[in-house]
Amino acid sequence: MSADFDVFIIGGGINGCGIARDAVGRGYSVGLCEMSDLASGTSSGSTKLIHGGLRYLEHYEFRLVQKALSEREVLWANAPHIIWPLRFVLPHHRGLRPAWLLRLGLYIYDYIGGRKKLPATKTIDLATNLVGKPLKPLFSKGFEYSDCWVNDSRLVVLNALDAAHRGARIETRTKCVSAVRKDKIWHVTTEDMQTGLVTVRTANLLINAAGPWVDDVLVGPVKSSNSKNVRLVQGSHIVVPRIFDHDRCYIFQNSDDRIIFAIPYEHKYTLIGTTDQDYVGDAGDVAITPEEITYLCAAASEYFEKPVCDEDVVWTYSGVRPLFDDGASMAQEATRDYVLRQDGRTDDAPLLNVFGGKITTYRVLAEAVLEMVEANLSARGPAWTKQASLPGGDFSVEGFTGLLADVQKKYPFLDAEQAERMVRAYGTLIYDLLADSSTYSDLGIDFGQGLSEREVSYLMEKEWARSAEDVLWRRTKLGIEADDALFDELNDWMSAQKSDQ
Repeated sequence: MSADFDVFIIGGGINGCGIARDAVGRGYSVGLCEMSDLASGTSSGSTKLIHGGLRYLEHYEFRLVQKALSEREVLWANAPHIIWPLRFVLPHHRGLRPAWLLRLGLYIYDYIGGRKKLPATKTIDLATNLVGKPLKPLFSKGFEYSDCWVNDSRLVVLNALDAAHRGARIETRTKCVSAVRKDKIWHVTTEDMQTGLVTVRTANLLINAAGPWVDDVLVGPVKSSNSKNVRLVQGSHIVVPRIFDHDRCYIFQNSDDRIIFAIPYEHKYTLIGTTDQDYVGDAGDVAITPEEITYLCAAASEYFEKPVCDEDVVWTYSGVRPLFDDGASMAQEATRDYVLRQDGRTDDAPLLNVFGGKITTYRVLAEAVLEMVEANLSARGPAWTKQASLPGGDFSVEGFTGLLADVQKKYPFLDAEQAERMVRAYGTLIYDLLADSSTYSDLGIDFGQGLSEREVSYLMEKEWARSAEDVLWRRTKLGIEADDALFDELNDWMSAQKSDQ
């Protein structure tokens, strides 16, 4: 009996979509189901950094840090529209880690990851450098080092988009309700969460990449007794009006041995996060707690001269990290590395489970999963994603300014803010989106916030967007300034478009 797919994947977060892209690019037939929208869980709840994890050095996770650091410039080159370098300022706090220890850690951070284009660490005088101006005068010395920013939800969507272009079947709003081995093949039953349509498909190999729901998949659809593998840890962020005018970021040490970041966000804001606390309950219901807001405000106020208050917060978001349960006593000490485990023999419809992981290491995680796939199904094609651009990212890491200038020249009706936002989101795909439009009216309805009918139609047709939330929070970052009227208008319009199809 031949199966519908070589590989079927449960979960449309960064790991599931990254695996789908790698697998189909090697010649496997691939199906993927996601019960909600792409990146609707943990993958859009991150601090939005491609980084090695400086604080992981204290927990001796050198392998993880090296692996993550080596991916920074690889991913930057693959997607320079949604990934770009940042410089982080680490003030020396006299009551916490000594300056020599910070410098030693940053020296290791600079040199174990194969850094080539990112600038090295340097010592800065906070009393004279502009980055010291927002800080309290007691912070006189600091260090500046490199990491990268990523639009996390778009990274997921672009992996899914490339996978689909190469032949993978990506189904959103589709939940796996049963997965049964029969005649050495997986029989996977899915349900369309909007229409109720039930479909059964077959696959030679099943991959459980459901993130915080990975154990739920094992207990429910798979009916496995192996049900306690991940530790759910909540990480929350707050967004406040812009605290400082420069383009640097801050990393602050706290007296509880944790760190937080303060990062420029969408030009007008500062993003502050994250927290670390164990989470119990449905990961889909996660939300910031009042205590977390108070914690983040207090931690930032320890450093900034102007205090950050609860009433300054204009938006919050939370995610649940599905960390592999390594028995750590505290949530902040649990490993951030991924663990891959196979359930079943190679001759009896194997199941591969993905536990944990970081957005920075999603590509190498996918390569590790494909090694296991090859061991079960035989090899098809070689590893290929390291030098392969993601959709829209086929320009050099130095080429964003030139691309933006060309778009502004070809489409002069876009204002500067709208043009930059769209080039950041779509890269060279913006030419497909805007096509031969010559005036703003060619883009159809103006929903406000620089969002047009043309763009929303593109997101529905090409990127699986089905609701205003998909568009305003995950495909764009316009939700932060959108009012309820825009959400309602957009939902009504999108629903009308779907009913006309």
